[in-house]
Amino acid sequence: MPGEARAEIQLGELIERYLAASGAYGNPAALSALGLSPGQTERAFSQFDEDYMISRFLHFSNQSGEAFRINGFPQTHVAIDAGIKAVL
Repeated sequence: MPGEARAEIQLGELIERYLAASGAYGNPAALSALGLSPGQTERAFSQFDEDYMISRFLHFSNQSGEAFRINGFPQTHVAIDAGIKAVL
């Protein structure tokens, strides 16, 4: 849609970054460790969190560390289930 902000990162690349930061599916990774700018992090995860086929594999938490606004909520970490491979 014209003028609509889209995530600048594809899901596959985001998963690769997550695995590098977390070590394995299911482990929490700091959102700040994914190597994206704050705006990229917020846009990408907000967009993926709005997609049911993707969001059911994303588990956000608000722990200590740099917080990002994901769909309006402060989050610091994400854990991603291995089942996400089904939508890649």
